Order: sequence, then C-alpha cells, then structure tokens
Amino acid sequence: MTDTRSIRGATPAQPRIGTIAMASFMGTSIEFYDFYIYGTAAALVLNGAFFPNLSPLAGQLAAFSTFAVAFIARPVGSLLFGHFGDRVGRKSMLVASLLTMGFATVGIGLLPGYETIGVTAPILLVVLRFVQGIGLGGEWGGAVLLAAENAPDGKRGWYGVFPQFGPGVGYFGAAGSFLLLSATMDEATFTSWGWRVPFLGSAVLVMLGLMVRIRLVETPAFAEVLRKRERSSMPVMDMFTAAPGRLLLGAGTMVISYVLFYLATTFMLSYGTVTMEIPRDTMLTQQIVTIWAMIIGTAISGWASDRYGRRAVLIFGCVFAAAVGLALPLFVATGSPGLMGVALALMLGAMGLCYGPIGSFLPELFEVRYRYTAASFAYTIGGVVGGGFAPLIGTELAASYGIAAVGWYLAAIAVLSAICAIVLPETKNTSLRMVERERD
Repeated sequence: MTDTRSIRGATPAQPRIGTIAMASFMGTSIEFYDFYIYGTAAALVLNGAFFPNLSPLAGQLAAFSTFAVAFIARPVGSLLFGHFGDRVGRKSMLVASLLTMGFATVGIGLLPGYETIGVTAPILLVVLRFVQGIGLGGEWGGAVLLAAENAPDGKRGWYGVFPQFGPGVGYFGAAGSFLLLSATMDEATFTSWGWRVPFLGSAVLVMLGLMVRIRLVETPAFAEVLRKRERSSMPVMDMFTAAPGRLLLGAGTMVISYVLFYLATTFMLSYGTVTMEIPRDTMLTQQIVTIWAMIIGTAISGWASDRYGRRAVLIFGCVFAAAVGLALPLFVATGSPGLMGVALALMLGAMGLCYGPIGSFLPELFEVRYRYTAASFAYTIGGVVGGGFAPLIGTELAASYGIAAVGWYLAAIAVLSAICAIVLPETKNTSLRMVERERD
C-alpha cells in the first residue's frame, strides 16, 4: 500500500538541531566565500584584467560597478527562490541556490580577459556576476529559515546566528586565499592567472556543501503548512498585500549591516592600497584578523537578542555604528596601517552587532506562508540600498571630500536603520509556525 504521508506534508524525523545549524552555517559560508572573492578581486585586479583601457580611478569604478550588479540581481533571486521555497519547500531551493552560485563563480574563474576576447569579456563578467547575485539572493532566506524554523523556543536568536556566521567565515576564506596567493606568487603571475584560483577552487566547496544539503528534510513550520494545505499560491502578492510596511522597514534595518561590511572590506581594501599606499599583503592580513571582530559581534548580539529582544540589540548596534562612523577620520586620516586596522575592527565589530539579530528578526516579521519570499526580499533590498553601491559611494566621497565624508555617510545610514528598528514591533516571542494572516 502506498504511503501518502509525504503527500500530506509529513516529513521524516528531523535531524538534531546542531546538525541543522551546521548545515545552514556551512552553506552560507560557501556561498558568501564565492560572493566575496569577487569583491576582493574587484579591489585588486579586475580593473586591469577587464578594463585595461581606462584610467586607474575609472577602471576601479568600473570594477566596483560590476561588483554592484550582483546586488541588483539579489532581489530577483530572492523572489525566484522565495516563490518556490514557499511553494515547494526550503530544502530544494537551498540545493538550487548553491548550484547557481557555484556555476557562476567557476565561470568567472574560467573567463578570458579583455586582451583575449575584447569587449565580450566585461560583458560576460557582468552576466556571471548577475547570476552570482541571483544565487545568493535565494541562499540567505533558505538558510536562516532552516535554522530558525527548527530552533527550540527561547533560543531562536542563537540558532539564527549560525547562517549569519557565513559572511564572516566566507570573507575570511576569500581574503585568506588571496593573501596566500599574493605571498606565494610574483605580481605578474598573480595578475595574469593567480587571481582565478579561488574562483576555480569553489567547485570543491560547492560539492561538499551539496553533500550536506541533499540529506536535509523540510522544516516543521513548512511541513505544517503542507499538512494544513495553507500554501500560498502567489507568495509575492501575499507579501506585498499583507505586510508592505514590515517589508520596507525590515529592509531598512539591513542597510547598516551592508554599508558597514562593504566599506570595511571592499572600499577600505582599495582605499588602503591605492590612496594610502599600504602594501596589499598588509591590508589583506588586517582584514583576515579583524573579520573576527564581526564574527564575535554576531555571536554576542544573536545570543543577547534572545534575552533582551531583537530590536534593543539592533538599535544598540546602530548607535555604536554611528559613533564608529564619526570617529573614522581619527583613525584613517593618520595614514597609519595600525590605526587602519583598528578602524576595520571597529567597523566589522559594529557590523556583527547589527547583523546578529537579523537571522531571527526578519523571519519573525512574516507569516510562514510567504516567509521565504518576504524575508529574502527584505534582506536583498537592504543590500541594493546599502551594499552594492557602498564601495562606489565611499570611493567618490573620499576622492571629492576626504575620508571624513565617508564617516558621515556611515553615521547617517546607522540613524536610518535605527529608526526602522524603532518603528517595527518586537518579535522574539513570535511563533514561527503561525499560519494566521497578518496585516500591518
């Protein structure tokens, strides 16, 4: 006799929560590694490989523009993967997003430069970067729902932190791989083909991630939606009609995290090596060391959000970020590599404080029927506003008005995100299995 339990939405026994947390952490780490090696390459070599006919500043701006393309693609990915994540399930979309990112990343590593295929090279670079953005747009929402929808009561903030470790660990791997290559290759070899190695090495990481993810089962919250036949037929429409205010405000809370991270990594890497003439190896080493401030800040704020609430911790992180922005010229304008490292640690630590609660806060804002779509879309829209253009804005502000203007820009964004968090409700006691309709 055929077992119809799967048709009714039942799932096999759940893996232990520690295993689920590790699966969400591993997947986001791999995908963010793929995403960040592009940012590191954009700051160091892509202008010469794909825009050799432009001046150094114009080439750097062009490289950062291709970097920004992925942030435009991420909302597309969030809607695409979110729709099927809310219709078909979280697990299948987590596998698909990892494959999408892996394909694009390896493709960039194999892409010939401008000298080989001319203008086709930067065009294909933009296309592959767009595909990267689509993949990451679907990754985060699925990973945080995997952790949060399986977390025990009272510990959702803590378990929601594990996918939030992905950016820090992914960037550690990205910067570390470039530092190793830079230390073991001469300049000509590195700029000729050495920078491609981290992109090609992604294929191995993606295979490891797939081995973990194909063994997962659906979350209890989504299984309950299937059992009660409450699936949304159009999650995108439900998202916009049921909770438009939460969607926009949730995106606003994300902006500060993106601005902090990409100013501290992509912009500061370029500013430090080009404007301040700090050796590339020194800047990469500093970023590898200071990224741990972000990882520690993420862990502390995620844990604290279970005790003090998501909003309180997020607002505190925004206030701290504003203070860091106003103090930024005191560290960077000195030209001291050591003080540059202090500035990086403060910026990344502030980013961790703002970022940690988001893994539980955004999912808790939305109804389970369209949660994958809404949480992913809010997260990625925050990225469009805050992340994709932060290196461009930072470069323009620093060139026109000096590093102090970059600090004021950072402080202003921190105030914006704090206001969004103040307006939103506290969510730490929200049930993630709720299927009743919500309204703003």
